[in-house]
Amino acid sequence: MTDFTCVIAQPIHQDGIKLLHEAGIRVIHAPASDPTSLGSVMSTTDALIVRSAEVNRTMLTQAPRLKLIGVHGVGFNAIDISAATEHGVIVANTPGSNAQAVAEQAIALMFAVARQIPLADRTVREGDFFAFKYSVSMIELEGRTFGVVGFGNIGQRAARMAKGLGMRVVTYSPNAPDNTLAELKVERARSLEALLSDADIVSIHVGLNERTHNLIGRQELARMKPSALLINTGRGGTVDEIALADALTEKRLAGAGLDVFAVEPMPYDHPLLALENVVVSPHNGGSTAASMSRTARAVARHVVDMSRGQMPTQVLNPLAQ
Repeated sequence: MTDFTCVIAQPIHQDGIKLLHEAGIRVIHAPASDPTSLGSVMSTTDALIVRSAEVNRTMLTQAPRLKLIGVHGVGFNAIDISAATEHGVIVANTPGSNAQAVAEQAIALMFAVARQIPLADRTVREGDFFAFKYSVSMIELEGRTFGVVGFGNIGQRAARMAKGLGMRVVTYSPNAPDNTLAELKVERARSLEALLSDADIVSIHVGLNERTHNLIGRQELARMKPSALLINTGRGGTVDEIALADALTEKRLAGAGLDVFAVEPMPYDHPLLALENVVVSPHNGGSTAASMSRTARAVARHVVDMSRGQMPTQVLNPLAQ
């Protein structure tokens, strides 16, 4: 056993914990949901593993030994990167480890909304077997246009799946390489506005930052077809949820499938939850058994590297080195 300590603030797969133990790292479980418990161990920890929990300047001030914040997943908007850098704390995430799972969730939500699966399931369970049997409101996807906003690892995987369904795929992602688009037979939209006007399904795959906050707002929603669907498995806050609820209520948009929200958990009285043309999931798009194992092992490897005096891969703030 080394004297290197890692605090796990949110649950991770046992495979990652096993890797830490095998490396001789002392592991402490201190839930982020219990600030007192977490605060009591911050002063003696060398590494901290979080998923979506906030890590702010105050917490960093209380952690003089902290060398690494390992992010279980891609998103890091809950971490004060500037403060971490000032304190010399490396922040490293695990991009790609849950990409397949999230891409599949986007496609699953698309099907669920297009074919009204949750509503059909409910009516059958409530005893009305024929409520949807002869429905003509469901959408067939072959030949439709699938618009991908953000063409990173997840967006590319979702595009491949959509192509496999016989859909035309367009993307708005200024930095997407031409050769990748050519390889996947994906068209490049000249602007976000052009994609929104063109697509039958718009799938969001961008992170949250100042530039992408409310990227899809009232004006953007107004450009979409009334028959279009919006899917968001990227980040909450990239879509103006009140504007979206208004568009869906007023039939200016046909439906939405959402795995991420501006505030999580969602308030029980959120207007989107009252709409039958909305399908929601609790930000679990990346939470398959396989992806959780991959992600846990990836973030654990960051901790092991740091314990051995090696710099982890996927460092988000290299100036902290």
